[in-house]
Amino acid sequence: MKHTVLYIHGKGGSAEESAHFIPLFPGCEVTGLDYRAFTPWETGAEIHAALETLHGAGKDVTLIANSIGAYFTLHAGIDGMIQSAYFISPLTDMEELILGSLRRMDATEARLKENGTLPTPWGETLSWDYLNYVRSHPVTWNAPTHILFGSADTLIPFETVRAFAEKHNADLTVMEGGGHWFHTEEQMRFLDAWIRSYEMKQNDKPQ
Repeated sequence: MKHTVLYIHGKGGSAEESAHFIPLFPGCEVTGLDYRAFTPWETGAEIHAALETLHGAGKDVTLIANSIGAYFTLHAGIDGMIQSAYFISPLTDMEELILGSLRRMDATEARLKENGTLPTPWGETLSWDYLNYVRSHPVTWNAPTHILFGSADTLIPFETVRAFAEKHNADLTVMEGGGHWFHTEEQMRFLDAWIRSYEMKQNDKPQ
């Protein structure tokens, strides 16, 4: 069976970022998904459809997801359709993030409910419908998963990622000094070595 690596980008990213991972998966097709929607229910459906297409073509899939791309992936219902997942700086608890944003704005849930949406000073828009969806759709995830997290990540608390890893039996690797966005030469070397270490273990397993 052919093997494909599917990359799900984060906010402001694109499918073109998948090209970075081609040397890390020799002999595999590496592709990215340029999703069109930006809600867990719509984007999750796009990711699910992409996985169905790959399975229909007889391909095994390894998934790489970055930041909010990981969150969308968690709502795609695909954990039974992939061999393994690599999550980079994954956003795993959207409720925590939304409530934290409300606190930063000195706003309340009641105000968000009354208005429906609230713009933030940093360019995001909080949504009552989004918060309700998050609360009514808890994450279920059972795929073998490896997580990379930067100790200097200012968006996602370490305890949140650690709790997710423990609950879902995922491996967690922390880069000291790494930020939320892995992009510097040092950070990318660390990321590449992280992936290679797991791929070597996978390739060493008896077939």
